[in-house]
Amino acid sequence: MTKVLVIYCSAYGHVFDLVKAAADGAAANGCEVRLRRIPELEAERNRTPYQDKFKKKEAESGLAVHFNTVGRFEKYERALELQKDIPFANNDDLRWADGIVWGFPTYYGFMPAQVKLFLEFASDLCADGSLEGKPAGLITSSGSIHTGQEATLLTSMVPLFHFGMIMVGLPYSKNPEYLTADAIGGSPYGASTIAGPDSSRVPDERELKMAGRLGKRVAAVASALRQSGFLDQ
Repeated sequence: MTKVLVIYCSAYGHVFDLVKAAADGAAANGCEVRLRRIPELEAERNRTPYQDKFKKKEAESGLAVHFNTVGRFEKYERALELQKDIPFANNDDLRWADGIVWGFPTYYGFMPAQVKLFLEFASDLCADGSLEGKPAGLITSSGSIHTGQEATLLTSMVPLFHFGMIMVGLPYSKNPEYLTADAIGGSPYGASTIAGPDSSRVPDERELKMAGRLGKRVAAVASALRQSGFLDQ
């Protein structure tokens, strides 16, 4: 059976919702699916949402604070609680997989530091070619339609090319949902969602549908490569 790893990090739960849809899509294609999360940075103060904890205290005391941060730390804690039973990813999960779906939020048009760190600690797999020829799809989220979703999907392909992965996107003809003037995620480069400036938005059904298709598409490509013997070369 073809094996698909869905690996992610999610601060407020938006990416978590999308990767679950991707995992369902891969499973619907007859694949064995493993859902794993990338651990947060070890020091809590190094986590971006941690800053919101203090900004909320400022807001409660009457001091001026940007509305985006109010209440987000509590949302962050709730999201982590919902994900507590998802095992942490390691290099053996990457070796196990025939195809991989990666999910993480947009940080300044690039992947978060914890994802980059995870890839740096996976350098042995780059050196020995363990991921070469494996298909990969990307999922992300951002606060608004103007904060770098497509940049993140594109820049995140660069390190995965270094590992030798084959990128899988979302073609126009199969994903008419993103051919719209509505403020939703989705692009040829991968699945995505808009969290909203205060992270209160939940993924649109169309966004979840596209994430499911991405999971199914990565699974289909992985299955074809597995059956052809390409992944064993």
